[in-house]
Amino acid sequence: MIEGVLWAIFAGLMLGLYALPEKFTKGFMYENTWSLFFLLTMFVVPGIVSVALIKGFGDIFGNMPSDIWIKMGLASFLWGIGVMMWSKAINYIGLSLGFSIFIGTVILVGSLLPFIVDGLPPTNVLLFIGIGILVVLLGIVLNGKAGLIREKDEAKSDGNQEADTSQGSMATGISIAVIGGLLATGFSYANAVGRPYLHQASVAQDNADWITAVAIMFPIFISGGIVMTAYFLWQLNKKSAWGHFKTSSLGKNMFLILIMAVFHYAASALFAYAASKLGASGNTVGYAIFNTASVATAIVSGILTNEWVRASPKARKILYAGLCCMIVGILVIAYGNGQM
Repeated sequence: MIEGVLWAIFAGLMLGLYALPEKFTKGFMYENTWSLFFLLTMFVVPGIVSVALIKGFGDIFGNMPSDIWIKMGLASFLWGIGVMMWSKAINYIGLSLGFSIFIGTVILVGSLLPFIVDGLPPTNVLLFIGIGILVVLLGIVLNGKAGLIREKDEAKSDGNQEADTSQGSMATGISIAVIGGLLATGFSYANAVGRPYLHQASVAQDNADWITAVAIMFPIFISGGIVMTAYFLWQLNKKSAWGHFKTSSLGKNMFLILIMAVFHYAASALFAYAASKLGASGNTVGYAIFNTASVATAIVSGILTNEWVRASPKARKILYAGLCCMIVGILVIAYGNGQM
C-alpha cells in the first residue's frame, strides 16, 4: 500500500514537471519545441518502451479486433487534440494555470462519464462524488479568476503599454485549457474499450498485470500522435519555423525536449504500476493522488519560475485557494468512488 502511494506521488511529480524544461529552450518557436516533443512522446518513446517490455508484442496487436482499433483510434484522436490544446494553454497562461484548469476539467468530466455509461451509483456514493465535483469546479473557477487578476496586474506593471494587445489572452488560454480537458477525456474511453482485450492478451503472453497499461498506451499514443503531427507540420510551414531548428542550441534543446517526452510518458506508466500496487482502490485513490501531486507540482514550478512574480497578493491567494479546493475535491471524489 505504502509503495503504491509513493509511486503515485512520484508519477504525479513527473507529470507536473514534464513541461518545465520548455522554459529553458533557446532559439525555438513554440512550434519547434512542441512538434519535437509530440514526435518523441507519441511515437519514439512509446514504440521503444512497448517493444522492449511487452512479451508477444506482435501477436497481441496483430490479433486485436478491428472494432477495438477503430474505437480506440477515434477516442485517442480526440485525446490528441486535447493534449495539443493543453500545450497551447501552457504557452498562453503558464504551467500553474495550464495544469490546474486542464487537469481539473479532466477530473470533473471523468467523474461524470461513468454515470452516463453505467447509470447513477448508490445515494451515499453519489453524494460524496457530487460534493467533490462541486469543490473541484470551485477550484477551477478560482484558478481562472486568479489568472485574470494576474493578467491585469502584469498590464499595470507594464504601465498599460500592453493592456490592449494582451487583453483576452488569459481568457483565451483558459478557454483552450477547458476545451482541451473536455477532449482529453477520450483517453478514458479508449482505455475502457481496449483494456478487456489487451489485459487478457497480455496476461496470456505471460506479462505482469501492470504491463497491460503499457499495452493500452501504445495504440492511444500512436493514434493521438497522428493529429499532432499533422497540426505541427501545418504550423511549421505556415509560420516558416523550419529555419529555427538550425540554432546553435539545437543539441541542448533536443535534450531538454527528450526529458519532457520521457517524463510525460513515464508518468502514465508509473501511475499504472502504482495503481496495481494499491489493490482494489488503485484506480480511484491512486488517480486522486496522481493528479493532486501533478497539479501541486506544476503550480509550485510556475511560482518558482516567476510566472506569478508580478501578480498581486490577492491573485496568489486566490490561486492557493483554488489549489486547495482541487486537492480536497479530488480526495472526496476518490473516497466516494472507493465506497462502490
